[in-house]
Amino acid sequence: MIKNVPSIEQLSKLIRMRRSVFPKEYIDREIKEADILTILENGNWAPTHRKTEPWRFKVVQGKRKLDLGNYLSNKYRENTPKEVFKQAKAEGIIHKAVRSNTIIGICMHYTEESAQPEWEEIAAVSCAVQNMWLSCVALGIGCYWSSPETIVKDKTFFQLGPEERCLGLFYMGYWEQRKIKAIRGNIKDKIEWIR
Repeated sequence: MIKNVPSIEQLSKLIRMRRSVFPKEYIDREIKEADILTILENGNWAPTHRKTEPWRFKVVQGKRKLDLGNYLSNKYRENTPKEVFKQAKAEGIIHKAVRSNTIIGICMHYTEESAQPEWEEIAAVSCAVQNMWLSCVALGIGCYWSSPETIVKDKTFFQLGPEERCLGLFYMGYWEQRKIKAIRGNIKDKIEWIR
């Protein structure tokens, strides 16, 4: 038996504490670089078929958060018909970026010649994000994964190469940790035993 493994009760509690915490909840407190590296290292330990480790992370901080916010806001303005465009949304996109302490571009390296299908690599990156999310919970850091169409379809901001794509943005910041209720349906309604 492996020693010092968290109990199933501890693990279950951590998983069930996970929430999407949005930038409007974030407070002005710096996330230490060592904690960001721990979060990303835990992401790096996600399961991956054939050990391809397809995840790539772009860490956005400081003045570059405003650049990202302006980029996303301008793309929203360019791509939204005037009759549905909302100025408040355009401004909110910028505010969300600036209010975050750190934004991580969740990217993936994949080639058409790869030995496994693309969906497996996307699943591996998703597992990495779950590891990161749970690490944030353990550190008291709020976060959420957003996948605006602009950042997913356009490689410009992160200057991605032909074998890279972005799967979204992982917003992070400390927060006051008020209780956020979560509801899940009964697991028994989602299981079919085949015996």
